[in-house]
Amino acid sequence: MKLHLSAPSNQLLRNNIQITGSKSESNRSLLLQALYPNISIDNLSNSDDAEVMQKGLKIGNGVVDIHHAGTAMRFLTGFFASQEGKQVTLTGSKRMTERPVKVLVEALRHLGAEISYGKNEGYPPILIKGKKLEKSQVSLPANISSQYISSLLLIAPSLENGLELELVGKITSVPYIKMTLALLSQIGVENSFEGNTIKVSPKAKVGPVNLVVESDWSSASYYYSIVALSEVGSEICLSAYKDNSLQGDSVLQELYTEFGVETRFEGNTLVLRKVGAPKGQTVQFDLGNAPDIAQTIAVTCFGLGMGCHLTGLHTLKIKETDRLEALHTELSKLGADISVTDKDLTLGLSGTMKAEVAIDTYNDHRMAMAFAPLAMKIPLYVNDAEVVSKSYPDFWKDLEKLTFLVDEV
Repeated sequence: MKLHLSAPSNQLLRNNIQITGSKSESNRSLLLQALYPNISIDNLSNSDDAEVMQKGLKIGNGVVDIHHAGTAMRFLTGFFASQEGKQVTLTGSKRMTERPVKVLVEALRHLGAEISYGKNEGYPPILIKGKKLEKSQVSLPANISSQYISSLLLIAPSLENGLELELVGKITSVPYIKMTLALLSQIGVENSFEGNTIKVSPKAKVGPVNLVVESDWSSASYYYSIVALSEVGSEICLSAYKDNSLQGDSVLQELYTEFGVETRFEGNTLVLRKVGAPKGQTVQFDLGNAPDIAQTIAVTCFGLGMGCHLTGLHTLKIKETDRLEALHTELSKLGADISVTDKDLTLGLSGTMKAEVAIDTYNDHRMAMAFAPLAMKIPLYVNDAEVVSKSYPDFWKDLEKLTFLVDEV
């Protein structure tokens, strides 16, 4: 599906948008529910990834195809490895077979798991024979994707002796690790995170307990971008959010003050308001704890004619696509002065933007949604726009609520 996007006729925006639960929280909660059936979940994400996770958890034997869902690949690897009697082949899309899982597989093997590779060493598909994992100590490099770490932490309380996890080096994506540990605490699992050591105590039974999933802050980022690119006085209300969020992307509240966007809470409603011009011409952000919002911020800066230097982005190269190279290619098409390395991005001050450019999305939901706010400034096309269903199926409908013109080509 190819879409043509153009700006609302009135750029003083006013509307309310309901966003479903966080994909990250939903998939963690679903795995815990599979381990402890007394858990109930409210405000579950309606994303493809959450649906894939639900289906995967119900399979006992055979092939589990998680398509593009990286979170499901990592989480289900740990889950099935710890489930005695289950035997599955865990696979996914072509891109998924190019995304490494070796670090996680090696850690699980150290704990006693029986996992082999179906094709290429270190990559899916992987063959898993579930068994009782009797060891309780393992180490991992600290600078890897937090999903590897969370995969181990989520199954930890179901292990007979719990788990002691040593992280070697400088830790990145700390908020996602803390999100996992906070959910464990909510279901009554004792845990600690001191220095580079995480300990999770065993727990045989849980519940009954109800987990309420907060709405997705990554999805909120696109509205921060829209408000930043709109007229002063624009106001968009998003629900349902918590002031003390578990999600690392909630740092948006602080970062977007640089672009003239003010955040306030009214109960569980997040109110975004454009209060003034950007504070400067260039921003520098370390996004090591919130890499998923890098695309949104880079596009916001380009739309405002600002420059930016974004660091801490080393995990973006193994996402749905190599997001750094994808940003370089697509922003260059629009006229940006941009350079990237394997871990950072630099955008120069820009003048004009090329209109009616077709943005390629690379099977990456965030490419589609991060570039959409630019329609506030120039009409553009988005190729393969249906990719948003991975995390936010209602995105294009919600843009239409803001009176964006969204036409299928």
